[in-house]
Amino acid sequence: MPNPKKVLIVAYYWPPAGGPGVQRWLKFVKYLPDFGIKPIVYVPENPSYPITDQDLWQELPEGVQVIKRPIKEPYRFASMLSRKQTNAISSGLVPKAKKQSVMQKLLLYIRGNYFIPDARVAWVKPSISYLEEILQQEEINTIITTGPPHSMHLIGLGIKKRLPTIRWIADFRDPWTTIGYHDQLKMTPKTQQKHKSMELEVLQTADEIIVTSPRTKLEFSEITKSPITVITNGFDVPENDKIELNNKFIISHIGSLLSDRNPNLLWKVLAKILKKNYTFSEHLVICLAGRVSESVLMSLKQHNLDSYVQLEGYVSHTTAIELQRKSNVLLLLEIDAPQNRSIIPGKLFEYLAARRPILAIGPKGSDIEEIIENTDSGSYHNYTEEEEIRKAILSHFTHFMNKSEELQSGEISKYHRRTLTETLSKSILS
Repeated sequence: MPNPKKVLIVAYYWPPAGGPGVQRWLKFVKYLPDFGIKPIVYVPENPSYPITDQDLWQELPEGVQVIKRPIKEPYRFASMLSRKQTNAISSGLVPKAKKQSVMQKLLLYIRGNYFIPDARVAWVKPSISYLEEILQQEEINTIITTGPPHSMHLIGLGIKKRLPTIRWIADFRDPWTTIGYHDQLKMTPKTQQKHKSMELEVLQTADEIIVTSPRTKLEFSEITKSPITVITNGFDVPENDKIELNNKFIISHIGSLLSDRNPNLLWKVLAKILKKNYTFSEHLVICLAGRVSESVLMSLKQHNLDSYVQLEGYVSHTTAIELQRKSNVLLLLEIDAPQNRSIIPGKLFEYLAARRPILAIGPKGSDIEEIIENTDSGSYHNYTEEEEIRKAILSHFTHFMNKSEELQSGEISKYHRRTLTETLSKSILS
């Protein structure tokens, strides 16, 4: 058997980091050897992860080569001023502007205008020098950077400038300048322009771009001639093939529920159903697993739903899978903004594997809508479709009461992590 082709992967999120950011490349690394590729992973030695999941160590492929170097992060120093405020900002739980404290506004301004493109930028220069030697010593001719944080792409850009023959693939798990949270960072016009310039240089210099949604490909194709490949996120768990009947009608949201994703329309619909349907009120449970913003909790209370809420807090990946399979309805919520039509949350694919009905609410024309429709895995609604959402919930509740709970059966095999890795391997080997 010929020697496997080596590829260097530059990432920030790696076990024990929790959340969806770590899953994508953990799984690619797991399956790349099946296609004749040896991954070598470069990650920070002392990162500041807002959430951790120790269970993910168990999913780390045996024998994978991981290179680590120290990183200096401003969040560690900012936490000396306010640990609670810093953790909120680093994990995305930021209140709307009118509810931000003076400390939050200050930290957001500093983060937005002094750490460009992000708070990990201090790792860029030392990494370029270090990896230049590694690439030559290991005889590696392909490097992949994955962001956010998009400073990882600046590492790839710096290496490409020093070693022009290196093949560089830039993987965008999320867009860069059009991502929703940019509006929260209080950037000056000069800072915004600097982001756009960096993004443009990365997109035009990389040998290939990988994105997670068709709309992001369309967006990037307008500013670069580099080839762009869509490789979505996926699932790496056995597909659910049985129903676990519950005594309660459980509507679950798995993952962080931030202020901008607060589905007031959904809470309004549930409140109205509860007023008219006593049986529904006896059985309803709203399960929220993950970090939940204060504004979401306040909204639930205002709609008199707080007594139906089951707060799980952050849970391990293993527990998240269990909760999905025990739910009657799985909530998928996206911010109601045109720029978010390209966002496909990683949880969608594990929702698909859970085979439980998905109730998705988001902007019109979202890539999520197409996936749900093509896999016959639930229903997608805009934030104006109050009556349609009500009908969907009551339909699922009728199945529950008739003990004929739904197990979705659409074709989803193309979203398995191994299948997706096969597509990635073609880009690496080309």
